[in-house]
Amino acid sequence: MSRGLSQILPTTKHRFAVGFAGAGIATLALLWLVQEPPQPWWLWAAFAAAYAVFSWRSVEVNDRLRGSPGAMVTMTAAVVFGPGAGILAAASMAAFGLLTPEDVTGRRWFQPAVNFGQLVLSNAASAVVLAGFLWLADGPAPGWTLSAGRLWIVVAGSAIAALVQGIVNFRLVAFIVDRVYGQKMTKPWSHLIQINLGTVAMGFLGGLLGAAYLLVGSVMLPFIFIVFFTGYMAFESFAMLRLAQESTLKGFIKALEAKDLYTRGHTERVAMYSEMIGREMGFNGTRLERLRWAALIHDVGKLAVPRELIRKRGRLDEHEYDVMKRHVHLVEDLLDHIEFLHPMVQIAANHHAHYDGRGYHGAGHGPGETPSVEACIIAVADSFDAMTTTRSYRVAMSQRYALEELRRHAGTQFDPEVVEAFIAAIERSGRNFGSVLELTDEEARKMAEEGVAAMREADQVHGRDFPVAPLERREHSHG
Repeated sequence: MSRGLSQILPTTKHRFAVGFAGAGIATLALLWLVQEPPQPWWLWAAFAAAYAVFSWRSVEVNDRLRGSPGAMVTMTAAVVFGPGAGILAAASMAAFGLLTPEDVTGRRWFQPAVNFGQLVLSNAASAVVLAGFLWLADGPAPGWTLSAGRLWIVVAGSAIAALVQGIVNFRLVAFIVDRVYGQKMTKPWSHLIQINLGTVAMGFLGGLLGAAYLLVGSVMLPFIFIVFFTGYMAFESFAMLRLAQESTLKGFIKALEAKDLYTRGHTERVAMYSEMIGREMGFNGTRLERLRWAALIHDVGKLAVPRELIRKRGRLDEHEYDVMKRHVHLVEDLLDHIEFLHPMVQIAANHHAHYDGRGYHGAGHGPGETPSVEACIIAVADSFDAMTTTRSYRVAMSQRYALEELRRHAGTQFDPEVVEAFIAAIERSGRNFGSVLELTDEEARKMAEEGVAAMREADQVHGRDFPVAPLERREHSHG
């Protein structure tokens, strides 16, 4: 981090922490003046305790976005306490959901401060929406009663209010993250449609539970808390499945990179470059995640390619090249039966297909057909990394050389739009991913033959401390 940025961030953090914490306190103070205190207090305390527990044990539902059945608890409380006290009841519960285990262990102060403010605001906004529906269900008469014939108004209002809560919460979090950390440190969230649908379902259930309490009585409380817990288990199962999927990908990557020293880190860099291009081209979070996962598995088929072929020094002959081309089909054979990877496999299997229809294709594409945009993106990212990192048969090339090569083959091997998007993203990043040496392809190959010292000198990705065995004893990869 630069000195200038390190000086700006603390100031920005303090401003946002104070601003959001102040907004939360002011909102609660205003509600205390205009709303009745929720009664009975023990019932509100029970709901607040459930909200606090679920917030403490919230799980990651996508990259850096956590979820819990808090919307269900909020809607239940808002319905039970009615339009006269429900807004205060729902908003004040947020004060008990501001901490996570990471905040405590990391001694973080910024996250709890802004969480308090944005949770109070989002809970209050949703409760205001729900209060309007509750007024429709009960009419202008004083007090709060619910007839079974108006149940549908309460349930529909709870679902809509929960959606409002999710949207306001998401917008506030995105605003904070973008202003404090900047776009370079964040990326779009994935699966927002599915997450919002889940929030609507939680709101629907919350309204139903609150109505059940009003119509049946306190005997419903054990059932209500069982449903709360069931909702949390749904979130936890989703998070565990996501973690298992990511662990599966990491296992394949480690197995592949164990076959060839020089491809260590290759898949992660290809995924990083692919994400840079996807963001430049305006991909949303879900499409960006699918692109990243496809990039991470793009070379998994090489697990079934003979080790001696992968590590061969020099150019491949025709027969060896045909064998190497099979890895795009092998990735299908190895992974296509894994359901969650199927869309990514179709992308990865065609990253050697050319924009003009040449190259070699996986299933679903034939000669003469243009591959998908995602496959074209991985093709550019893969080729750039191959040119700018050291392989045993050729030292790393400069970034300028690699970008010129991409432009030279745009329209034939590479998608021109993808190439220009990548160059724009690279220039915007201000980083240099290639060698500091300006070499031709032949010079780079000759340097590789001269030995380890020259290869390390040219390699700016792996670094001078990259562990390379003595030239006369090591095997060489083709990469």
